[in-house]
Amino acid sequence: MNEVTYLIVGGGVAGTTAAETLRASDKEGSIAIVSDEPHRFYSRILLSKPNFFLEKIPFDQIWLKEESWYAQNRVALLLGRQAAKLDPSGKIVTLDDGSQWRYRKLLLAVGTRARKWGVPGADKKGVLSLRTLDDAKEIISRVKTAKQAILIGSGFISFEMAEMLRLAGVDVTLVILESYYWEPLLDEISGRMIEKALLANGVKIRHKSEVAQIEGGESVEGIILKDGTKLPCQLIIAGIGVDCSLDWVKASGVETNRGILADEYLQTTAPDIWTAGDVAEFNDAILGERVQLGNWVNAQMQGRAAGANMLGQKQPFRLVSFYTTQGFGITIGFVGNVRVTPDREVVPRGSAEEGKYGRLILHQDKLVGATLVNLAGELGSVSKLIEKGTDLSAKKSEISRLGTNLQVLL
Repeated sequence: MNEVTYLIVGGGVAGTTAAETLRASDKEGSIAIVSDEPHRFYSRILLSKPNFFLEKIPFDQIWLKEESWYAQNRVALLLGRQAAKLDPSGKIVTLDDGSQWRYRKLLLAVGTRARKWGVPGADKKGVLSLRTLDDAKEIISRVKTAKQAILIGSGFISFEMAEMLRLAGVDVTLVILESYYWEPLLDEISGRMIEKALLANGVKIRHKSEVAQIEGGESVEGIILKDGTKLPCQLIIAGIGVDCSLDWVKASGVETNRGILADEYLQTTAPDIWTAGDVAEFNDAILGERVQLGNWVNAQMQGRAAGANMLGQKQPFRLVSFYTTQGFGITIGFVGNVRVTPDREVVPRGSAEEGKYGRLILHQDKLVGATLVNLAGELGSVSKLIEKGTDLSAKKSEISRLGTNLQVLL
């Protein structure tokens, strides 16, 4: 039986940041990180950036921690291992190799995994997702010889991969189920603005389409759509979302939903167990609702907060989450909770004709989220309006005009 003061399941940004936070305040407590990947901490952000894929920057820039960091900070790093069983009463985690680890405090920062694509032929070589460094290595290798690529699904990954592939000279076709890009998370105006940028740069888009079968021998050679259309390709990247592998957590009695349930301190329903990162479904202290977020900054800051709370500091996690990307001359930003529900009001800001368009999402006259196309400069003001809970009931006509400086509302 191995015994450790702090056990962290997950070696990504949330888990590693938590380990940093713990070691900064507790110089003596033992720390172990269990990671299901064979690699130490690296930048997932860089995985979808053209300069990395086109090998215009040194590969070593991917690493965010040297191997020596773990030894210097006395952090045991268990690579290529998965947690298989959790016993909260005995405070024991059993790994897939049968080893057992008794902890005093536990952090579950297991992240998410690419959703499995069940199309016939999806197991062929060259049919990939982009979630891990090994995924990226395989895509980089295949881009060098691929002439045609198919992207499945709309979202940040497809958008960023489309730019990278076009810069590499690869013919790109985007296959989506929806009638416009990123439906229904975005409205049609936003989606068409993104599509305009994609089309202008040679990306073909097939709307309301679905793959029936993937053709080829050992490697992919093409796809057949459900309408019978055949498209040749040597590479497919499926961006069809993510899910959480939580059967072992659920079996332990720790409450789960889509993710692992937690309060505003990121503590789960079990004593001495916290969660952080993409897997955490937590009580948002700013929005006053339960949310689950999947972006780097959120995971990093949650790792810091969870580490502090494992030390007994009792700090509520407070952050207005945001994510941005740019490519093809267009920028896309999400701030706060961008899901439009029947109890929320959408105030459009700008227009497609102006080349700048956003949706300000209000709940009970307070801003809770926003989607921004070519309005990256307003991220800060929007975030502060959400954090402060400013009453905008008398300002809706003003905030719809680009001429109104949102900063003055603060």
